[in-house]
Amino acid sequence: MTRDQPDDIKPGDIYEDCAFHPVLCTSVDGDELEGISLIDASMPRACSIGHCGVIKLSVQDALAARTNWPTYLARRQAEFDAE
Repeated sequence: MTRDQPDDIKPGDIYEDCAFHPVLCTSVDGDELEGISLIDASMPRACSIGHCGVIKLSVQDALAARTNWPTYLARRQAEFDAE
């Protein structure tokens, strides 16, 4: 289960972007987060803190996503659609 972490996201943290990718944060500039996908290394991945619904992830969540990306993606999309 992906857990919403209450702390602010800062460089070095892992967050889930609006495409459900676990992302290693490399930069925070006001409302914008930038980072590198831990799924396919795409970059820069950028999201708005206030508009994209990003959540901070644990290392365990990122590993679960990386281990079985199609299953993780389907689960997160279903959770999002149910909200």
